Amino acid sequence: MQSERAEVTGTEQIGPYTLLRVARGGLDPGIPGQFFMLEAPGRPLPRPMSLCLAPPAELAFLIDPIGPGTRALCALEPGDRPAILGPLGNGYRLDVERPLLVGGGIGIAPLPYLSEALGQPPAVLGFRSELHAEAAHLVPNAEIVVEPTYVTEVIPPGHDVLACGPEPMLAAVAALEPAAQLAWEAPMACGYGACYGCAVEIAGEIKRLCVEGPVLAAEAVAA
Repeated sequence: MQSERAEVTGTEQIGPYTLLRVARGGLDPGIPGQFFMLEAPGRPLPRPMSLCLAPPAELAFLIDPIGPGTRALCALEPGDRPAILGPLGNGYRLDVERPLLVGGGIGIAPLPYLSEALGQPPAVLGFRSELHAEAAHLVPNAEIVVEPTYVTEVIPPGHDVLACGPEPMLAAVAALEPAAQLAWEAPMACGYGACYGCAVEIAGEIKRLCVEGPVLAAEAVAA
């Protein structure tokens, strides 16, 4: 885990999302599914972001501008220096034989980096609209569905599922694929277990997603 003020190298609008690129510096990209805490200059609290891409000398984050903190990150310009801490949490296990990536909405954020690590396996991505689905090009070999069709309707059998998305989608994937790996989303204030801001009840147990997750086994969720 390192902390740096990384220089913004560029931004790109992808549908409603912003792809924020920063100079890697001394930051380790970590394991797919881990996350970083990003804090825009002048904002009091950082926001957790999965690493989306790790091209040479850069780190890239796909951000949905849904609140003041994320909007401030999306408004950064080249030369700005947000504070970045990471990598944090537990990522995906990569020792899988027949990987299938499953993402919903902004939950696709860690999948491009995961896809690269696994040799671009097939993927199923779900979005609420065609505008949101513009981000699907970041994930190679993806089948795309748009509401009212859900990803669980098109997941083929016989794969090792690695998923990220909203809680209802993850619960549905867990019921369908008990051996899946699921990356959960939650608000976080610190990213390393001190504040308990990301504590959620899963299968009757309280888990700090920044420490015990964000990637959890589906059997633990469905227990």
